[in-house]
Amino acid sequence: MDDSNDVTKCWLSPDKLEQLERTAGEDGWTREVAVQLMGRCGLRASEVSYPSDSNLRYSDDGDIWLFEVQGKNTKGGAKKTRDAWMPDDVADDIHKFSRERGLSPSEPWVDASTPSVRRWVKEAAHAIAEQTGEQRWQSVSSHDLRRSWATYHLVERQVDVRTMMSIGGWSDYSAVEPYLAEPTESRIGEAMQV
Repeated sequence: MDDSNDVTKCWLSPDKLEQLERTAGEDGWTREVAVQLMGRCGLRASEVSYPSDSNLRYSDDGDIWLFEVQGKNTKGGAKKTRDAWMPDDVADDIHKFSRERGLSPSEPWVDASTPSVRRWVKEAAHAIAEQTGEQRWQSVSSHDLRRSWATYHLVERQVDVRTMMSIGGWSDYSAVEPYLAEPTESRIGEAMQV
C-alpha cells in the first residue's frame, strides 16, 4: 500500500486477489468474473463490459487464450482494440459462466456500467475489511486490480515490458513505467550474478 500521494495505491498478492474474487462472487458470479477480468487479465474497469464469447480464441501458436478488448488509447483519441491474455483457469470459468447463463456469442460476459464494476470491487473490499478487521481493504479500488496484475507479471514473473504493453493496452513505455518497481540491492544482485 502506498498512501503518500492524493491517491492510495494498493497491490494485492495472488492470494488476496483470490479472496477478493470469492467475496465478490458471494453477490453473484458476474461480479466474480468482472474481478477476474481486471485482476487476472489486466482489464481496466471501463473495458470489462466489452468482451464476449465471440472475442475469445485459443491461439495454437502460443498455446494461450486471447480475447479482443476495446479500450483506452493511452496516446489519446479513439478507443484501441487489442488482444488480451487470459489464464487457462479463467477461460474455464468464462466458458462455464457463459454456458450456464445461456449467453449468445455476442453478449458481453459482464453487462454492467463502469461505475457498477467499480462499486462491486469497493463492496467486496469493504466486506473483507469488515470480516477480517484489516482496514487496508477499505482503500482497494478497481484500478488496484490492474496495478496488481501488471506489477506481478512485470516484477515477480519478469515478463518483458513489450509483451505487457501489448496485452495490457499501453501505447508507450511512459504509460507502463509506473507499474515497474524500483530495484532493490538484492534484486540487482540476483539479476546481475553470472
